[in-house]
Parts: sequence; structure tokens; C-alpha cells
Amino acid sequence: MSRKSFPLYQLLYIGLLLLNFNKSYSTNLQLSKTNEEKPLRLGIIGLVHDHVHWIFNRKGDDVVVVGIVETNQKAIAKYQKQYNLPDSLFFGSYKSLNQKAKPEAVSAFNQTNKHLEVVEFFAPLKIPIMVEKPLATNYQEVKKIEALHQKYQTPILTNYETSWYESTYETKKMVDNDLIGGLTKMVFNTGHPGPQEIGCSPEFLEWLTDPVQNGGGALTDFGCYGANIATWFLEGQAPLRISCIAKQTKPDRYPDVDDDTTIILEYPKQQVLIQASWNWSHNRKDMQVYGSNGYIDTKTSREMIVLENEKKGTYTHKPPSIASNQKDPFRLLLEVTKYNKKLPPFSLYSLENNVIVSKILSLAKKAAETNQTLNWNAL
Repeated sequence: MSRKSFPLYQLLYIGLLLLNFNKSYSTNLQLSKTNEEKPLRLGIIGLVHDHVHWIFNRKGDDVVVVGIVETNQKAIAKYQKQYNLPDSLFFGSYKSLNQKAKPEAVSAFNQTNKHLEVVEFFAPLKIPIMVEKPLATNYQEVKKIEALHQKYQTPILTNYETSWYESTYETKKMVDNDLIGGLTKMVFNTGHPGPQEIGCSPEFLEWLTDPVQNGGGALTDFGCYGANIATWFLEGQAPLRISCIAKQTKPDRYPDVDDDTTIILEYPKQQVLIQASWNWSHNRKDMQVYGSNGYIDTKTSREMIVLENEKKGTYTHKPPSIASNQKDPFRLLLEVTKYNKKLPPFSLYSLENNVIVSKILSLAKKAAETNQTLNWNAL
């Protein structure tokens, strides 16, 4: 059988196609390698929030801290000594950080009432921002943050520890799959024995227990967790009414803010109970989710107890592993910044979710102060 021959022009055309394919493949491969090899240039705003240790203890080389804005000399000295940080890493202003270090994104570990000024500076520069929970001290500040986002379309994320929990995502999946029947009630127990009791740093305590800089005490510090997860579970649905009791059980330690607060949110078909406290006997961030047929008790990030049917009884369940951008907030910030990852509406880190969270907290504070149950439109 004779081999079929191709005219010369066809051979040349095939050769050009192969050459272009190889060039394109090599270019794409090189771009991919370049993206992988270049870490996210992250700016840190503030060292007065103890959660900042998370970034310095993070493993992996895909995120690099290129600058830190801080003026508290005690905090600077402490972190320099603990993590061997050079003087060249520190800046006295957002402007100098941006001009000299050129961060691609920033993560805020400063006082909550300074989150707005961080957004005011970096949002117009299109530099993505991640702040520690809650997004702001009150709803008025959040509305300004929301307006800046709408104007500049700069991503603004809010980081919660429970957003890293395998059990958080597994519980949502089980509820969505109707494993326990229609959702009826959610109970969130969040907090610890108290910020002084657990040994928070002096720099952190100074503003965490201040009603202006923190926006409140346990109400804002830990009430936000339940509001955040409930808003995600209910896909952005706002509560109809809000009730709240904010107590001072340790006025000698925390004279200016609440330390033991209970928030009740009423929805058309569900009730949410948020127990936020600096007066627990132990550290806790757990939730119990109830349906018409059963319940899910998330004991920890990796421990769950499930009841699907009372006749069959409970069983323990270990949630599966989650994606790196769920387990690690800095990985998520990298993907949002470098790969234009879009957050699902009303998801845990999203601005839409945290606008609702802020309104819930502001209404809860007002409800406690006035000893009234407030409608959603009361603000």
C-alpha cells in the first residue's frame, strides 16, 4: 500500500500550525509557572489585633508580607523580636506602604473602627482588602464601606475563624440536602472566659474593651459569628425582628462594655439564638442546627454529632477536608486578587453577607439599650 503524499503547501501549513501551537503552549506554560512562582504581595495594616499571628505562622510561600503599617512601638518591638522582622518592613502610613512596598492586597489587623479608613484609602486604588471580623463597629460605617465598593468595585472580604471550619461547610451541605428536614432553629455558642482571662495582649485589650473602637464588647466580638453563618444558611434573608439582652457580669474587669449577650433573630420560618459571651467556662465556637426531622451538633471544626431520625439515634460524623481557599483565608485573598475569583452572593466572606451582619449587630445593640424587640426597618 503506497503512502499518501501531501502537497508542499499543505506540509508548510501543518508545520506552521504545529509551530504556533508549540509557541502558544510554551507561553501559557510559562505564564502558569510565573503565576505560581510569584507570591501575593500582602500589606499588613496593624499589629494590635492578636489574630495577626495567623499570617506570621502561616506555612507556604504563595503569600509574602511586603510591608506593615503600625505606629504602636510596643507592638512593633514585640513582633520584631518574635518573628525577626526587619525595620525596612515597617511604615508609618498607608501612603508610604503603597508607594514603597507596592502591595497587591492588604489585610487589616487594626481597631475595628479604623476599618473604614483602610477601605477609604485602598478601595480607590483597586487593592483588595480583607479585614478581621466584624466588618465595622456599626451599620453607618458599613454603608460607607458598601458605597466605596460599589463605586470602585474593589473586593472587600471579612475573615471569621469559623469560615475555616470543615464542620461549617458540611453542616450547610447537609441542611441543603434536606438531611434533617426543613430548617427550624439555629443556636450559636461563641466566645471564651474573657479576653483578660485568656491572656490577650495589652495592645489588643486596650481597644477590644472600648465601646467606640470595638463597637461593643461580647456583642460585637462574638455575636457576629452566628449572624454571619445564619445569613449564609438563609441565603441573604434578613430577620423580621431582633431581640437582645446585653449584660455586664464582670463590671470590674469590663466596665464599659457588655460581656455576656444573647441575641434572638426571628425569621418567617426559623429562629436563631446567638449566645455571645466573655463569660463561658471554656473557649467555644459551636452551633446546633435543628430541622423538622433531626439536628446537627458541630462540636468543633472536625467533630459533629448528627440525628437524622429519632428512632435511629445519633451518630458521630467527621466532615471531609475542604478546599485550600476555604481552609486558608490568605489563599482565598490571593485567588480573589490574582485570579479574579468571585465570592458567591451572601457567602461567609462576602460584603453582602457582612452588611446584613452589621445591621443585625447594630439593631441588637439598640434593642438591648431600649429593652425592646425591634423590626428590621428600625434602622
